[in-house]
Amino acid sequence: MHGTGGLFDPLAEALPRSLEAIVVSYPRDRELTGAELITFVCAHLPLDDPYVLLGESFSSLIAIQIAASHPANLRALALSAGFASSPLRGPQRLWIATLLQFLPALNRPVRLPSFLIRHFFAGPGAPESPVESVQSTVASVHPGVLFSRLRYILQRDVRAELAQVAVPILYLQATQDRIVPPRCLDEILAVKPDVTVVRINGPHLLLQARPRESAEATVKFIEGLE
Repeated sequence: MHGTGGLFDPLAEALPRSLEAIVVSYPRDRELTGAELITFVCAHLPLDDPYVLLGESFSSLIAIQIAASHPANLRALALSAGFASSPLRGPQRLWIATLLQFLPALNRPVRLPSFLIRHFFAGPGAPESPVESVQSTVASVHPGVLFSRLRYILQRDVRAELAQVAVPILYLQATQDRIVPPRCLDEILAVKPDVTVVRINGPHLLLQARPRESAEATVKFIEGLE
């Protein structure tokens, strides 16, 4: 949800040199609508070379909508810990929606406690270094930007757009994910039964915690496209 791209170094380093990783970092200091984020990402896509679009977590909503527009040279869509509609449901969704309505304007950086990062994002046994990286990355994004993206997650449903995606789709499922439940994958499969699913034993931040396994699964999928 932070959208900075600052945590993708482990994955980029695990990819073979034959693949160029273009990491798109969202603005940290200004709120953009979903349509504006789509335009922002599209401006960074290759014009002449074939590519695979990878969306992680929040960005899966953006990636699905871009893929549904059938951009030139897009060969496949990959989703990591992704969802087509909000993973937050029931009382949890209502509680967060109510909280967002009454939150005062915050100017202080959001610094998540280490135990929350380990519990929800990085895994209970995550070393201190990646936990600190998540803390500093989230803190670098203006609170208003974070809250606007959380509201987008609560409100947006892109299953109709997912049905329009014409390229092959890879889904990397984190089996220890405490943010995105398995039913989110079930929803995607209900729309696109031919999605290639790779289950990796890891937390929500799968690309950061299991970069080698994630890279290997992605490369194998890409090789299968040829």
